[in-house]
Amino acid sequence: MLENFFKLSANKTTVRTEVVAGITTFVAMAYIIFLNPAILSLTGMPNQGVFLATIITAVVGTLIMGLFANLPYALAPSIGMQAFFTYTIVFAFGYTWKQALGVVFLVGLIDVIITLSKVRSIIVKSIPDQLKHAIAAGIGVFIAYIGLKNAGFLNFIVDGGNIVTLNDKAYHAGQAVSAPHGINSILGNGSVTPEIATFNNPTVLLALIGFVLLLILVVAKIKGAFLISVIATTIIGIPMGVTNTHIAKSDSLFHAFGELGKVFGAGVGPDGLWSMFTSVHSVVVVILVVLSMGLSGLFDAVGTFIGTGIQSGIFSEADIKEFYEGEGFKSKMDRGLVADTFGTMVAGLTGTTNVTTFIESATGIQAGGRTGLTSVVVAIGFLLSSFAAPLINVVPGVATAPILVMVGIMMMNEFRQIDWDDVEIAIPAFFTSIFMAFSYSISYGIAAGFIFYIVVKLASRKWNEISPVIWIITFFFLMNFVMLAIL
Repeated sequence: MLENFFKLSANKTTVRTEVVAGITTFVAMAYIIFLNPAILSLTGMPNQGVFLATIITAVVGTLIMGLFANLPYALAPSIGMQAFFTYTIVFAFGYTWKQALGVVFLVGLIDVIITLSKVRSIIVKSIPDQLKHAIAAGIGVFIAYIGLKNAGFLNFIVDGGNIVTLNDKAYHAGQAVSAPHGINSILGNGSVTPEIATFNNPTVLLALIGFVLLLILVVAKIKGAFLISVIATTIIGIPMGVTNTHIAKSDSLFHAFGELGKVFGAGVGPDGLWSMFTSVHSVVVVILVVLSMGLSGLFDAVGTFIGTGIQSGIFSEADIKEFYEGEGFKSKMDRGLVADTFGTMVAGLTGTTNVTTFIESATGIQAGGRTGLTSVVVAIGFLLSSFAAPLINVVPGVATAPILVMVGIMMMNEFRQIDWDDVEIAIPAFFTSIFMAFSYSISYGIAAGFIFYIVVKLASRKWNEISPVIWIITFFFLMNFVMLAIL
């Protein structure tokens, strides 16, 4: 039965190999069940509700990938989109987490439509590869920056301890507050003072220990390095007084299902997506966020497929050509993107951020995984992990901070694909990637890159190289900046 359904012999694999590959992938990415609640709970979302939403989304998305696309990839909430959801949509733009969940659902719905209509292949071909690489690298810089701040390694004192950003919001103790002096606090009066991390603080010291441990595990190529580091750091934090060892009755799996009820469907309720369409400015912001999330997710998935699937033989050159030029869903990559987009729509409904095809799937592929049976095994692993609900409030936040830094470092390999000697490429690539971290917003980074791409092309009299898609997307970004200026 398994042989016929997953075509094991045709893909030169066996049931045993697929099971081992699935277990390998699950162990490599299981850290997400701790990291996702840690980041999203900063917005006020119930920790355990996010935990179960993460598991449900990962199970559903990964099963679609395995059973529909017959591919050995696993899906789960994206780390980049966690940061986007928390620090951009909620903290920077000032929306509630329910509204942010509504945007996630809308992104998934639109992605499904453009995927089924093949519009997404037009988008993929219209945006220069250099900008795609810059977006991926920029998200890496952004994630690493957040990880360093969450660990306590990087602090700035601005107007009494606030970090001020472009839209006159300040981040203080993980919350957005008013910034009376706005961007002038950074550019005008010189009131920004770097504060060196105090390593006599047990929380900061634990984060340092966790990062060194994770670095050793990654360099030594230990399977499941991220998960091992979270567990080890949590244990080390017990004698240091950082880890909360008290497991209350309210931390049970039964209670977690009650918390799930608070986030499940909240994004499409009256306080969710529909409450955002109250003004022209809000509509423009929604369009901006949908574009940014959609583009980031699309390039992330395609990049993972191409980066891991060609050398392993999962995707042939003919399959990739069919993806870019063909119609319908004959290519494996087409079906994989369908799974990815449906997963994001499920995420918005259940109560978490956009899903992505995890690069950790490469560990299972290296172990021999070639079919959807690998993904089914991963989904079973996530399902069983729901029994870890009582441990969610035990893991300290600094145990997950080193993961953000390490993932950011790994994503920066995209910088290698950018031709920095060509100034026409370097300028928009710089603003796309670096501006994400400096502005604390993935949206602003993409916007800056697209705007300067057009400026550069016009200055070099190559306006005919600018695709209509770039013009349309840039128009909406500019509309958002105009709205911010006049409202």
